[in-house]
Amino acid sequence: MAAATAPGFEHMGLDGRLLRAVAELGWAAPTAIQAEAIPLALEGRDLLARARTGSGKTGAYGLPLLQHLLRLKAAPSAVAQAVRALVLVPSKELGQQVVRSLRQLAAFCARDVRVADLCAQTDLAAQRPVLMEKPDVVVGTPGRVLAHLSARSLSLRHSLELLVLDEADLLLSFGFGEDIKSLLCHLPKIYQALLMSATFSPDVEALKELVLHNPVTVRPPEPQLPSSSQLRQFVVRCGTEEDKFLLLCALLKLRLLRGRALLFVGTLARCYRLKLFLEQFGIPACALNSELPARSRCHVITQFNRGIYDYIVATDEEAPAVPAEQPPRKKRRGAAQSKGKDPEYGVARGIDFQNVAAVINFDVPPTVESYIHRVGRTARADNPGTALTFALPEEQDALAQIENTLAGENGESMLQPYKFSTEEIEGLRYRCRDAMRSVTKQAVKEARLREIKDELLNSEKLKAYFEDNPRDLHVLRHDKPLHPAIVKPHLRNVPEYLVPPSLRGIAKPHLKKRKCLRLRHAGANRRGGSTVSAERAGRDPHAHIPLAARGSDAAFLSSPTSSPAAPATRCRASSTPDAAPSARPRRPPELPPVPHGLCLLRGGGTAAASQPAQPRNGVSPCRTLRGGRAQ
Repeated sequence: MAAATAPGFEHMGLDGRLLRAVAELGWAAPTAIQAEAIPLALEGRDLLARARTGSGKTGAYGLPLLQHLLRLKAAPSAVAQAVRALVLVPSKELGQQVVRSLRQLAAFCARDVRVADLCAQTDLAAQRPVLMEKPDVVVGTPGRVLAHLSARSLSLRHSLELLVLDEADLLLSFGFGEDIKSLLCHLPKIYQALLMSATFSPDVEALKELVLHNPVTVRPPEPQLPSSSQLRQFVVRCGTEEDKFLLLCALLKLRLLRGRALLFVGTLARCYRLKLFLEQFGIPACALNSELPARSRCHVITQFNRGIYDYIVATDEEAPAVPAEQPPRKKRRGAAQSKGKDPEYGVARGIDFQNVAAVINFDVPPTVESYIHRVGRTARADNPGTALTFALPEEQDALAQIENTLAGENGESMLQPYKFSTEEIEGLRYRCRDAMRSVTKQAVKEARLREIKDELLNSEKLKAYFEDNPRDLHVLRHDKPLHPAIVKPHLRNVPEYLVPPSLRGIAKPHLKKRKCLRLRHAGANRRGGSTVSAERAGRDPHAHIPLAARGSDAAFLSSPTSSPAAPATRCRASSTPDAAPSARPRRPPELPPVPHGLCLLRGGGTAAASQPAQPRNGVSPCRTLRGGRAQ
């Protein structure tokens, strides 16, 4: 939200090309952090800025950074091309987001200012040609930047003028402390430093002493999270683990939760378990975790922002440091290996997920900072949002800590109880139990292996292909069903009798047409007969039949005394397997193929024979089957 008395961007002394880019981005007025930080940064001061997530911190340091570079380019004396600015980020996902934002701000001065991305998961040798061109700005994680400095493919000692540490509260918690200390040895003695953070923690104070020199603290008078009028925070105290899955199923299947949502869990196993659970109900979702390749993770985030996916199941893992005196335990054979996890993964921290309507904490965050970063993915800028937290009895301590820290001025908790009647959704409980039984530990393990293999294939093997065919990359999807568990088709639809009475007419569950498998018709027994099902063909087998013809045919097949001529014709067609194809009588066009399976008869018997059956609810009437033959 813009500051009430703050001057606009046009009064900050910014270059006209930057003002034009700001207008293109739709930034009408600076936010609170931008109004205070930009003038101070333009004066060359070191800054320690704290602002809640989604408040525009990237623009707060991006505009002064670009303005400083444009001022150097416009100087009368020639300035040698070199790396002048370094932006350190804690994760690859955030790094790519920062690169994209800086390039958008430099859209009208792209020839003068070049931004290099070192966050991509490629070899150092592949990034060396980019650094040989000496870009003006380099964005990367501390580990990757230090690797290039050690390999002498990047030099900063005589050229760096501005250092930015974005999401500084995470740089040390992600284990980059030693990398930052080593990296500082490669920097000049005098440079400007900007430290941006969403929270002030002991780690941030340690980083402040390490990097900044006589800094100015910028802390706008705003809460850590948006106000209750913009961000609604709810908590549901669940009695059992089953209650969590039941409530989530009701929210999504009954369409009580509208819009796109992020679902946060605590571990990798629960990430895939929840994804497979949603697959049982026909709800596609993406799994986002540290085991996936960085290129796949960034592609998922990009497609989510484009509106291709509605739900993302993400992990927000915070691996505690293992004490030195504790010996590492020997893992049993076949156990999941953690060596594939990316230490530079951080999907809940600083990533700008666009148009997120709700954040669901399926597991209570372990710390207050984690809760702030999770919930901060919604209600960004001036958009509204909802946060819903599921809490078990054993998670009450962590929940109480969050409530006490984020309590309002009067001491009331910002997390309001989510009011609903459990009895209203009890009808869905047995379906949730069936789905949970299907999602076994073995199914979760197979799902993890299968998706990682698929994503590695998409990420590495097809990299060159996608570079030559970028349009095909846009249609690459990451929410395809894994199906290691037995999927029960009946769970996809919510019958009317399971919808709570108070929601009938309001809730709109995902309803899909039932697809009946085609029975081998009378000619299917012959050589070359059709055995393709309607489901595999991807179409309704009765779609080309008029409704009246469907009803009369159903009535005809349900009564053996209605007209024996047509069945006799079918029998003669099936009893001559050696006849020439041209001699075989064709099926009358008004008769659809007989469905196969356990179909219920609607209005059978003599009543069906005397009066044609009409389709109900858009589903064609079924026929009576005995022994695979129509009666």
